[in-house]
Amino acid sequence: MVQGGGLKEGETILKLEDIHMFFGKVSALSGVNLEVKKGEIHSIIGPNGAGKTVMMNCINGLYRPQKGKIYFKGEEVTHLKPHKRAERGISRTFQKLELFGGMTVLDNIRLGRHIHLKSGILSGSVYIGKTKREEIASRQFIEEEIIDLLEIESIRDKPAHMLPYGLQKRVELGRALALNPELILLDEPLAGLNLEEVEDMARFILDINEEERWKVTCLLVEHDMGVVMDISHRVNVLNFGYQIMDGPPEEVQRNPEVVKAYLGEEDLYSTRR
Repeated sequence: MVQGGGLKEGETILKLEDIHMFFGKVSALSGVNLEVKKGEIHSIIGPNGAGKTVMMNCINGLYRPQKGKIYFKGEEVTHLKPHKRAERGISRTFQKLELFGGMTVLDNIRLGRHIHLKSGILSGSVYIGKTKREEIASRQFIEEEIIDLLEIESIRDKPAHMLPYGLQKRVELGRALALNPELILLDEPLAGLNLEEVEDMARFILDINEEERWKVTCLLVEHDMGVVMDISHRVNVLNFGYQIMDGPPEEVQRNPEVVKAYLGEEDLYSTRR
């Protein structure tokens, strides 16, 4: 793999090698391997308890696996803390919303820019020079790019706790985008949304992956199989910590072992689209 930045489309941006994660005697991940290519939407599916969120937590540094290695852009990051991985270009949304309810939409999103603000105490105290330039650039990026993309101009000054759940999901996505990441980890971004909100969120994910301005590689954990199969380039399937398969969506849908593990005897095509 290429060390550092400058990866081309289709090259490996994230690699997990033989990841094991234990909680006491419970094995959450057992020898999991994963390769995500730059430019992909790569999805992780599996039943509840399969280890999907545990894998996400290992990737962004909330958990440290007992065995195995994690590489990002060719650099081993297994032992780096979450903020160091964020500095390298990995951002995250969470299964349960982690917004600051008393802060406005704009302020919540601004929190995602903190690693890009490098000015010191002196210039910050008088708001001149580098501090002023950084603040202006940050404000333009958030207001002209993120808020416009997510169509949340009308709620930008509202406290987050006053928003419907679907809009709060957009704000959390906006905060993750404020980091200007190369890889974004999306942990069940469609959970709890109605059909219209699901369609909107799926469109936003496609936009950040495909639009020239963004071109963000996405690692998606999601239960909505209709959306997963429609938008993913590749799909990994986990079942109680073990990896069943990794392949294109059309192959995953036809795999009897995947269908049985994930949906019992139901047809994977029969899930809501």
